[in-house]
Amino acid sequence: MSRARQPPLVTGISPNEGISWTKVTIRGENLGTGPADLIGLTICGHNCLLTAEWMSASKIVCRVGQAKNDKGDIIVTTKSGGKGTSTVSFKLLKPEKIGILDQSAVWVDEMNYYDMRTDRNKGIPPLSLRPANPLGIEIDKGRFPQKDLEALFPGMSADFTSENFSAAWYLIENHSTTSFDQLKMAVVNLKKQANKKNEGSLAYVKGGLSTFFEAQDALSAIHQKLEADGTEKVEGSMTQKLENVLNRASNTADTLFQEVLGRKDKADSTRNALNVLQRFKFLFNLPLNIERNIQKGDYDVVINDYEKAKSLFGKTEVQVFKKYYAEVETRIEALRELLLDKLLETPSTLHDQKRYIRYLSDLHAPGDPAWQCIGAQHQWILQLMHNCKESYVKEQKAWRYKAPQQVVFVEKLTKLVVSQLPNFWKLWISYVNGSLFSETAEKSGQMERSKKNARQRQNDFKKMIQEVMYSLVKLIRGALLPFSLREGESRQYGGWEMKSELSGQWLTHVIQTVRLSYESLTALEIPNDMLQIIQDLILDLRVRCVIVTLQHTAEDIKRLAEKEDWVVDNEGLTSLPAQFEQCIIHSLQSLKTVLDCKPGEASVFQQQKTQEDVCQLSIGIMQVFIDCLEQLSTKPDGDIDTAHLSVDVSSPDLFGSIHEDSSLSSEQRLLIALSNCRYLERHTFLNIAEHFEKHGFQGVEKITQVTMESLKELDQRLFEMYIEFKADPIVGSLEPGIYAGYFDWKDCLVPAGVRNYLKEALVNIIAVHAEVFTISKDLVPRVMSRVVEAVSEELSRLMQCVSSFSKNGALQARLEICALRDTVAIYLTPESNSSFKQALEALPQLSSGTDKKFLEELLNKFKSSMHLQLTCFQASSSAMMKT
Repeated sequence: MSRARQPPLVTGISPNEGISWTKVTIRGENLGTGPADLIGLTICGHNCLLTAEWMSASKIVCRVGQAKNDKGDIIVTTKSGGKGTSTVSFKLLKPEKIGILDQSAVWVDEMNYYDMRTDRNKGIPPLSLRPANPLGIEIDKGRFPQKDLEALFPGMSADFTSENFSAAWYLIENHSTTSFDQLKMAVVNLKKQANKKNEGSLAYVKGGLSTFFEAQDALSAIHQKLEADGTEKVEGSMTQKLENVLNRASNTADTLFQEVLGRKDKADSTRNALNVLQRFKFLFNLPLNIERNIQKGDYDVVINDYEKAKSLFGKTEVQVFKKYYAEVETRIEALRELLLDKLLETPSTLHDQKRYIRYLSDLHAPGDPAWQCIGAQHQWILQLMHNCKESYVKEQKAWRYKAPQQVVFVEKLTKLVVSQLPNFWKLWISYVNGSLFSETAEKSGQMERSKKNARQRQNDFKKMIQEVMYSLVKLIRGALLPFSLREGESRQYGGWEMKSELSGQWLTHVIQTVRLSYESLTALEIPNDMLQIIQDLILDLRVRCVIVTLQHTAEDIKRLAEKEDWVVDNEGLTSLPAQFEQCIIHSLQSLKTVLDCKPGEASVFQQQKTQEDVCQLSIGIMQVFIDCLEQLSTKPDGDIDTAHLSVDVSSPDLFGSIHEDSSLSSEQRLLIALSNCRYLERHTFLNIAEHFEKHGFQGVEKITQVTMESLKELDQRLFEMYIEFKADPIVGSLEPGIYAGYFDWKDCLVPAGVRNYLKEALVNIIAVHAEVFTISKDLVPRVMSRVVEAVSEELSRLMQCVSSFSKNGALQARLEICALRDTVAIYLTPESNSSFKQALEALPQLSSGTDKKFLEELLNKFKSSMHLQLTCFQASSSAMMKT
């Protein structure tokens, strides 16, 4: 069931006052769906349906009838909405009597009358013979209200030509302030007019006396002739005589009334001409009115007048009308050209464009002005974009602003497109739905033609949008990603001097700018396929931003070596690992907005090549830091800046050797580097891997694996270098110490204790322990175990090289081997245990218990004498033994 329509509502009437039969235009809402739907129309209570002309649902034209009320509402009744209401009213005015000497804007038709001389219509003279002032004195209009006079003289009139004429009303209305003497003069004037009327018949007779006399003479002659000649002879002459008399009478009458009739014909001709001019003055004045209204910009008035003239005189056959209508068409054609020029002018607002298109449509302009406007706007937007690029390219050398020129250009370009494209898109939407021509359904024919044209040109408009998007993307690529342009596009879209590539920070800013532009264009409901090229640009910018940021991060990490201050905390670490981790985290955080996907965006890592490039760059960053560590640890002593060296005062080893000197040795730098490597392996690299995964990086396992292997290789190299620095001197001192003083295993005295060479070796080992412990307690087991391995291996070799031992030599050798083994027992490894075992196996076995007891006493004596020195080999925790 269809929904009932709202009742009619009249909101305006033009004009809002007038006399009967005034043509009015009624405007409002729901005034019917068609002529058949309009079933009632009253103005001031009078039914005006017979003269009503339904124009649209918001407009009706009719004529006001003979209404009873002076002022009343306008009520419209329709089948669909019923009886309506009105917010305005119409005031009915009474027509004024117009005298022959009064000025009037319209022609007053005279009443039909007969010549008074025939006395056939008494008392009703023609308007031309009626006096405007019958009393012949000055008229002085009184100020008595018309309504009061009508109430005082009901059914009467002050018009002296009316049958209900009231002399009292006439005197009150026209001579209320006239003096008595003037009224006396008026009486004399009336008497003179009455005498003239009575003398009219006498004057008529006087004017025709000669005719009567001639007729009398003719009759007398006829009578005498009849008597003399007889009846038969006179019949012929009498007839001839009568004809002559009649002819003379006719000629006399013609002579008398020739002038009067001539004036009457001339007056009729003039009246007819004036009537024609008055009736068709609209057409005759229209060319001039069109010129004036065009100059004032009142195009609506021109169009309405033209439509009216076209409907009235478009097919006329009257030459005068044809001539004037041709003038109208000439001016309308000039107006069409003027409006088309204004429509194609740029820049212009959407409101003005719609207005000019409607004007041209109402004027039936040839072609399709709306589509011409769309094409002009399209070319203008493209021109603006290229002009923007050219202006910034020319200013490259003189650029003095903080922000890079390419960044400012992209901001300006996107702002330009975002400001211009919405109106362009809305113009197309209005063209598609037909609202360019009418906001209501008044011009359904034009709307349907517009929709049909839009369907045919849909692909053309799509190409226009794509061309704008293509130019936008290419111009941005030319400024930021010139390597992504094809060979032939560089001249049109490029031209920038790329002194240095933008940093990741500025690229992030540009990405945000392009994203905001994309969101603005999406809000216009432009199809996604037309905007896909912008999404591709955003993806390329995001990938480039990640690559550039990682490259700059690698450069920043290279410079970390310059910031190494060699300040060691109680864990044996400098600030370098923390600085490295913070540098990576800061870099990744700066990429967060870039890596996060906005609606409709793809992941930065969706392409395999991007994954591989980012993975290699990440590995490169880690490798740069590893190389930085190696460079710092292996730099010659003279190249190390020690002006700011310090140590953490919270370290329990405040009086270690590192603090006794203001400079670091190569061995100390190696230890610090080893401590840093250990921390990197166990903490920093793992934390960085977590951050990589958190930010969506691909191939994190590969990054971690490769960097860990590289770090371990560096650690092993540094460790071997340190062991070489420390263990080789100790190992090298064993053989000379054993055979000092021409000592011979075959011929030696009874052992009195451990010889000095071993004690010196132990002291050197203790020195290594102290140095390592000062830097990092965690490195002590690893270093000491390796030193012990080297010493034990050398001692085993030396023992195995002895051809034979005497009893005392064997006992001396066993004492020294056991003393060394027991002293460094906490740092023994399977390798060192094996070396000590091989060394003991190379000695003769003890044959008696006495020897064993003697050996034990000597060992206890050694341990007792060197108790203080050997305390560093006592484990405070079993954890220290783990490497």
